[in-house]
Amino acid sequence: MRAETFPILPLSRDELPVDTVELARWMVGKCLVHDTPQGRVSGRLVETEAYPVGDSTSYAYRGLKPYNGALFRARGHAYVRLVYGASYTINMSSEEEGVGAAVLFRAVEPLDGIELMQAQRPGAKRVDLARGPGRLCAALAIGPEWDGADLCGGGALWIGRLDPDAVRVASTQRIGLTREMHAPLRFYVPGSRFVSGPKRLLEPAALSGSPGARS
Repeated sequence: MRAETFPILPLSRDELPVDTVELARWMVGKCLVHDTPQGRVSGRLVETEAYPVGDSTSYAYRGLKPYNGALFRARGHAYVRLVYGASYTINMSSEEEGVGAAVLFRAVEPLDGIELMQAQRPGAKRVDLARGPGRLCAALAIGPEWDGADLCGGGALWIGRLDPDAVRVASTQRIGLTREMHAPLRFYVPGSRFVSGPKRLLEPAALSGSPGARS
């Protein structure tokens, strides 16, 4: 088993911005960690998408339902959903308690537990282990049992930060949608080979970058 080598500090709920778009940008450069029985797997978020209040493509758009309650919890709770009957994705609630909105975790750069990720994704190259939301959940062994988990609550699935954690963040349109896809609500680390999606959407001339995570 590979020893943990990355000093990741847990994030508290009070650190998280209370605005979905701001939070989605802020989370780029932060870390997602799963302390599994076999060992730690972790990755640095290099790509997120915002699904703010009122967005018709959001899983929270039609209000509180039996299946989406996690999105209406205080920011920092996991919403794990099966997509197309094939793979799980992880979103994070992003507003105050009772307000439904989410940040989708789209891709991470693997840090700890790469051998464990490879066991979850046999044959995948390191660059492809968690490049895309379905691959991310598979590599980090995140399934439906983690729906509703408090990512700031000290459990085995949590969010954290490296020190220092500042990165440059750029924005572009969301992908995989048939409507409301033109707003610049997808945030990523420009130049990272771990970012998913068509490379034509990541051309520097089409992007507006800004300093990333707060320290």
